[in-house]
Amino acid sequence: MTAGSQRAALDAVHSARPIVARLSATRDKEDLAADIIEAWSAVETGLRSLVGGTSLGGQALIRELRQRQFLSFEQANALAEFHAARERAGRTDYSPTEADVNAVRDAFLKLEAGLMGDAAPAKGAAPAVATPVDANVPPTTEHPATRSRPSWLVPALGAVGLVIVVVVAWMLFAGRRGNAAYDQGVQAYREGRREAAEGDFRKAASDDPADPMPHVYLARMERERGNLNNANAEAVKAVQLGPNNGAALRELASVLFALQNYDVARTFYIRAIRADSTDRLSQGFLGCSLVRIGRVDEGLRWIQRAGTGAWTSCAPALGAIQPGAIPSANPAVPMTVPRP
Repeated sequence: MTAGSQRAALDAVHSARPIVARLSATRDKEDLAADIIEAWSAVETGLRSLVGGTSLGGQALIRELRQRQFLSFEQANALAEFHAARERAGRTDYSPTEADVNAVRDAFLKLEAGLMGDAAPAKGAAPAVATPVDANVPPTTEHPATRSRPSWLVPALGAVGLVIVVVVAWMLFAGRRGNAAYDQGVQAYREGRREAAEGDFRKAASDDPADPMPHVYLARMERERGNLNNANAEAVKAVQLGPNNGAALRELASVLFALQNYDVARTFYIRAIRADSTDRLSQGFLGCSLVRIGRVDEGLRWIQRAGTGAWTSCAPALGAIQPGAIPSANPAVPMTVPRP
């Protein structure tokens, strides 16, 4: 295990902390199930980082890490329980329990503590200490009242302070509304210049680490290339940054749909619709997801509600549906460009 892979794993695990923190058996069944699945996706990304990237997942990934002694026996068992809870959460007929929540929390804490412990300074290393700006200059003991100030100083400082406030406010506003790299990436994506778009979106993500939208587009482009593991990682990151962002929720749902994980895709399409009730793409592919898990009548109602679109190919001809049949559909349709 390299220091870089360990740091990447710890970053991914840390990103799941707010998800784990809000877990509660009293929450809505579908929201709780979605959070358990989302938390596992983030932790699984971290586990893959420990071996420098792999296609393994779930129990196979845990076994591989245990064999390489990257996980303790206790950590491996806790993660196995976490994964089992994630698998149960993906079933439509299952309501997550307090035991599932506890399994997630226990595994998360054990893994995080282990990674943080491994990343601690070597034994005997001097601890980091805060250093004064200038340790050679002793603090002044002069009482403020004994100092004389020019009469113009206070008004001047007030004016400078006002300018600073205005500049900071402008920078914050510009950062939220005018990420030039993001806008350039959107334009390049629309024009089919994918390499340029990817570079712009990565710069936009670096310029504004709290913005989910660059990750939405990066996930979409990876999905269109067929790199579904990379797409899943970017989409999970987008949802972590924007848990109520409709575009992020829809993109994660579309990645899951492409992975043929239709029931979990259904959960995130529902969340996307809650975030934006006018999102026809999420409505249509929610219908597709429901058709694929056998809830045909319910799925057809959502497809009809969405109107005409790529999702209509999921709807079987009247009376033509056969038990177990899976109509074809392609969620990779042009995406609107919402900007929070």
